[in-house]
Amino acid sequence: MQVTSDRFSENARRAIADQGLQQALSQAAGRFDVHRTAAFEAFPEGDGLRDLAREIKDRTIGHLDRHLLRLSESIEKAGGEVHWAADAAEARRIIVGLTERYGARRVVKSKSMTTEEIGLNEALEEAGAETVETDLGEYIIQLAGEAPFHIIAPALHKTREEVTELFMEKLGSPRLERREDLMLEARGRLRDIFRRADLGISGVNFAVADTGTVVVVENEGNARLTTSLPRVHVAVMGMEKVIPDLESLAVFLKILARSATGQSMSSYVSLLSGPRGDGEEDGPEAFHLVVLDNGRSRLLADPELREVLNCIRCGACLNVCPVYRRAGGHSYGWVYSGPIGAVINPSLVGRDRAAQLPFASSLCGACRDVCPVRIDLPRMLLAQRRKIVAETRRPGGRSERLALKLFADTMNSETRYRWAGRALYRLSRLFGGRDGWWRPPLLSGWTRLRDFPAPARETFRDRWRKRKG
Repeated sequence: MQVTSDRFSENARRAIADQGLQQALSQAAGRFDVHRTAAFEAFPEGDGLRDLAREIKDRTIGHLDRHLLRLSESIEKAGGEVHWAADAAEARRIIVGLTERYGARRVVKSKSMTTEEIGLNEALEEAGAETVETDLGEYIIQLAGEAPFHIIAPALHKTREEVTELFMEKLGSPRLERREDLMLEARGRLRDIFRRADLGISGVNFAVADTGTVVVVENEGNARLTTSLPRVHVAVMGMEKVIPDLESLAVFLKILARSATGQSMSSYVSLLSGPRGDGEEDGPEAFHLVVLDNGRSRLLADPELREVLNCIRCGACLNVCPVYRRAGGHSYGWVYSGPIGAVINPSLVGRDRAAQLPFASSLCGACRDVCPVRIDLPRMLLAQRRKIVAETRRPGGRSERLALKLFADTMNSETRYRWAGRALYRLSRLFGGRDGWWRPPLLSGWTRLRDFPAPARETFRDRWRKRKG
């Protein structure tokens, strides 16, 4: 998919001006956050499990090579094949090669942001393989020709009316007014596609190293059909998705759904270990796991950013982020949006192509507070800002650097600080400061929505000096 992360400001302005989108964002993201809060309030063990999950992830990422090799050995022992992809292009070549190897002309997909990351659908279509997304949200945005809007709710921005019009245009459906009827329409179309599919592609929520088990968590059941009905199953995962054992999996399953949707448990949790064995009736004839790097090694090697690989893609940080809740997912210009996208995108697509994203944050810390594995996203946003300024001299130009230098010089000198305070007071009197609030023309965009107290005529230091006599 095309990366437009370098146009965040432009994208965000369009999103903010779209009143329908703003209403959808406010309702959906707010609902997810309310449900998450209620779920953890009713789950006293939640905070302790978040600490434990953080410890497990830290240990695993610290020895990632060992756990990945163990995972590969376990999968091969179960009859599967493991493929290693250094980047998106290699991952596409591997998966297209598998469709050719098995003569697969019809492909169904489910539960995979990673395949969005590598632009897989376009590659499969170019190779002549009919490819259909089967999760309802992904199916809707595929019909619309759009990218996912949210990590767990890819069609969050679409209203019922918009989906109705889309189905009428793309599927020739009658006008369906109820959500239930729209879901039944999609279900009927997809069931026939499942029956004819040659190969199924899924994402991976967790991969258990000790047992070679791929875990897929969902609410619709389409991932289960994708991984069991076609004769070949290909799972695609970022290399950070590995966890050590089934005991660790139990910890993550208790916090993932609560963080994502406020459920105590997702409707379907599939544990998949290789192809079907002798005498088994269900499951694929062949199983392949594609393990993707695509910039994750750079994150792993960076002590300031390594922690972000702990992410379990629940989407909670998006739902509480004041920037995401106004700008929306498409403003970030790539697959991953919100605070997590602002941290990882510069490292995965290049800081020159995502220079604006880490600066699109209020650093309020809400994302850190809700993260199920306690990732310190604000700290890493600051780290990315430093790296971007050092490497690309963006987003600030010469005027911004001059302003910051003047500020630093002023703050480092008591005399300059005192004179600056007096000068600001006099300026405030010229620009509306007489009522206690200042509205300088250069900050009109800021003061339009916020109060800016005018500088006091007498500084604290002066008052203190007088009091001391």
